[in-house]
Amino acid sequence: MVDVPAPSGAVFELLHDYDRRLEWDTLLRDARLCPGWSRAQLHATSVCTGRWYLGGIALKTEYVSFRPPAVAAVKMLNRPPFFEKFAATMLHRDTADGGSSVEYIYQFTARPRWLRWLLHPVMGAFFRWETRKRLLSLRRHFALREGRGD
Repeated sequence: MVDVPAPSGAVFELLHDYDRRLEWDTLLRDARLCPGWSRAQLHATSVCTGRWYLGGIALKTEYVSFRPPAVAAVKMLNRPPFFEKFAATMLHRDTADGGSSVEYIYQFTARPRWLRWLLHPVMGAFFRWETRKRLLSLRRHFALREGRGD
């Protein structure tokens, strides 16, 4: 969880704005909604592709929950290398100081099954590190906009 110097509505809006996603997201080299969707919403699908040094893996996801400005959740639809299942929930809460907090909760199952004993701890460590990095980048994005430079 990370505190952000902006209300939950503004953070929620930026986090799910695929035209602006690469302004702050350190994991991705491409993020787009699938044809037929012009904005994030319930059942919208998107494809997010990781940076090349992270393998360039593309996850196609569907929004299975979308309740601005509080909650959005996605589940993986495709089967990229190393992923059997993936899902994530983003929780936004306003704080007393006029800012908000963002929590990113994910779960995954690695494949192939016979390598899960190795892949789960490695992928888990990577996701913990990268999630923290992404959320701090999101906070920095809003701090710079506010002129705070945090």
